[in-house]
Order: sequence, then structure tokens, then C-alpha cells
Amino acid sequence: MFEEKRKKIAQTVEYLNNRKTINPKIAIVLGSGLGGLTQKIDIVDEIPYKEIPNFPISTVQGHKGTMIFGKLNGVDVVVFNGRFHYYEGYPMSVVTFPQQILPGLGVKTVILSNAAGGMNPTFKVGDIMLIRDHINLFGTNPLLGPNDDTLGPRFPNMSEVYSHRLLKLAHQTGEKLNIFLQEGVYIGVTGPCFETPSEYKMFHIMGADTVGMSTVPEAIMAHYLGLEIFALSVITDLGVVGKVEKASHEEVLAAAAKTGPKVVDLIYNMMPEI
Repeated sequence: MFEEKRKKIAQTVEYLNNRKTINPKIAIVLGSGLGGLTQKIDIVDEIPYKEIPNFPISTVQGHKGTMIFGKLNGVDVVVFNGRFHYYEGYPMSVVTFPQQILPGLGVKTVILSNAAGGMNPTFKVGDIMLIRDHINLFGTNPLLGPNDDTLGPRFPNMSEVYSHRLLKLAHQTGEKLNIFLQEGVYIGVTGPCFETPSEYKMFHIMGADTVGMSTVPEAIMAHYLGLEIFALSVITDLGVVGKVEKASHEEVLAAAAKTGPKVVDLIYNMMPEI
């Protein structure tokens, strides 16, 4: 039943293990407009997704579509410069394929980043929000179907998806760097539409502070596989009740790029302690 899935994962892992010359324990997924982190990486190898067996292709502007092996502040990392979204038409098995190969590469920790709309009235464009929890509103789940008990449990405990240890480290690092950090709940939706004013209002009433079209499926899969997770959102537009702003993808990319250096500094300085 699971043979084809295991075969694809094994083929991809074998290709990457034969090619890589470092052994990263940390993986980083770069969201829209946050590719600037790559400038801080001492790159050992950069592989286009199209060259990796069984790997999908990122089709969204702002997602380069390469896997990078290198050192960030002296720490070995593997970086996904571009991710895959459910709204691109990919099934959840493909959206979360990068997370599925990580245990085979020896990765223990995943850092997820995204650009998101802010609904908390205390937020402003350019803020960085550490994700302490999420709400899955995709209407589906990457773990649907028969469970492969060799990978993870049938019913994963979701009481701590996002590492309390790494949240504490991020706050300590942000304080040292004088980087203001928000903290809150991210709600994941399918997209590709930006939200209506009523949807923003509903999501905030439900308990969400930010909304976006990624991260949640990746976090579910990574947690299922036993990986430690740290995630953050860059607030690129606002959906605060009475202050809903019209947003375009280009404006989201521009806002993310503007805040990008702070995200880079935060992650760069967290590295040795992760």
C-alpha cells in the first residue's frame, strides 16, 4: 500500500545524500519575498528543483525554486528557496513532500517562514509575528488516508506543534538585536484569493492573528514526522476590522522584502543555539 510513496521518498533522499557534502540538522523554508536569507548563506551547493527526482516545481512569483546546502552563521543548513502551495493545484502529498524527505537527510529542526495578512488590531505592516499555534482551515489534511506507522502515529498530538524552546530563544534573540516581535496564531486557508472583509473579521473572531496560504500543511507533516518546528510570519498587509487594505501579490512581495533583513538577522543569530 505504501510502496510507491516510500520508493519516491527513498529515491529523492538517495539522490540528495549522494550529492550533499554537509550534514544539516536544520531545514529552512523561505516564504514569499524572504529569499534574502540566501545572501547570508555560505553556499556549498544549489540544486534547481527540476533536477531533483520526484520534486515538484514552484510556480509562484517570489519563489525561486532551488534547494540550497550551505552554512548559516557556521551551522550546516538545507534551505528550500521556494515552496509549493495547495492553490497551485498540487495535492497535499506534493505540498508536503519536502518535509517528508527531511528525516532521511538527518534533519531534526524545521524553520518555516511566510508572508501573511494581519488581523490583530495591534499589528502593523512590517511586523514579525512568531507563530505559537495555528488553525487549519484548508478543508483537508496532509495525513488523510491510510497511516504508515513507520513514519508517525495515526493520531498525532497537536498540543505543541511549534517548539516552546525555540519561541523562547527567538524572543531572547530579538531582544538582544532590538527587533520587535509579535506572537500569535496563524490561520491557514487555501487561497488564492485575498480575504474579504467579512472573512478577516470571522478569522479574527475565531482566534487568529494572521492569515496565509501556506505553512499549516508543512507544520502538520513535520510535526507528524517528529521534527521540531519554529515558524514566523511577516505582516505584509492588514485585514483589521474597519481598516481592511487592498492588497496585491506585488505589494506583499515588496513588504516582505522590506522586513526581510530583520528576519534574516533574527534567524542568523538564532542558529548557534538551535
